[in-house]
Amino acid sequence: MAASENTALLFPSPSTSLSARVHPLVIFNICDCYVRRPDQAVRVIGTLLGSVLPDGTVDIRNSYAVPHNEFSGQVALDIEYHHNMLISHQKVNPKEVIVGWYSTGDGVTGGSALIHEFYSREVSNPVHLTVDTGFSNGQASIKAYVSTNLSLGDRQLAAQFQEISLDLRMVEAERVGFDFLKKQSIDKIPSDLEGMEASMERLLALIDDVYKYVDNVVEGGIPADNSVGRFIADSVASIPKMSPLAFDKLINDSIQDQLLLLYLSSITRTQLSLAEKLNTAAQNL
Repeated sequence: MAASENTALLFPSPSTSLSARVHPLVIFNICDCYVRRPDQAVRVIGTLLGSVLPDGTVDIRNSYAVPHNEFSGQVALDIEYHHNMLISHQKVNPKEVIVGWYSTGDGVTGGSALIHEFYSREVSNPVHLTVDTGFSNGQASIKAYVSTNLSLGDRQLAAQFQEISLDLRMVEAERVGFDFLKKQSIDKIPSDLEGMEASMERLLALIDDVYKYVDNVVEGGIPADNSVGRFIADSVASIPKMSPLAFDKLINDSIQDQLLLLYLSSITRTQLSLAEKLNTAAQNL
């Protein structure tokens, strides 16, 4: 791919009704590819796979990195590798199609217009996802853009990137892993019980926030929001009706199951270590 003469213009404020939803697996995969990148590579570029939902939301469910080189304002993508990876992915899940591309780093760069032009030939109106793998101040800067061409007569002047709304939803187990991913360094990966403890602490904090919001509305401190009220009502209605004793039994049974799994995994590791030592001793004899 040759160097692009087009200018990339960035409009950070969302000005389109298009939206995207990205699954946590995609973010984890991008960060893993960034860690494994070649020493001379500054950033990682790859393809986004997913589908377009009936409401028009772009659902990003998978991704893979594409080898590339950037030098002197030029970008060279390994197009053959890209097509081979696409064929392999669609053999496993034929419903996943190209919905855009990603790059690591904070925001749109000058070479983004050229890469976006390539993916525009692969799919109409692709989404450009940027992931700041530096996690500055412990925050994850993840943004999504779409691009339109600005032309004067028959001459294309620039590529206009517009930020669109991005929904990053995850279950609680994924949230625990994502929070540790944002940290610069950690001593150890949390166990299942530690993850459950962190989840319960976050749940209690959210309940306290809901209490404070409801009290402020009742006291007239803030105006009531019907959509928030319906969301709280639906959340309360989804809680199963059970006695405190039944709830305690449910929690205790879950904790016992977790402890049993930890015990079995510890026994398995011990047996493997013992078998390895016996095998080594038998080879020495």
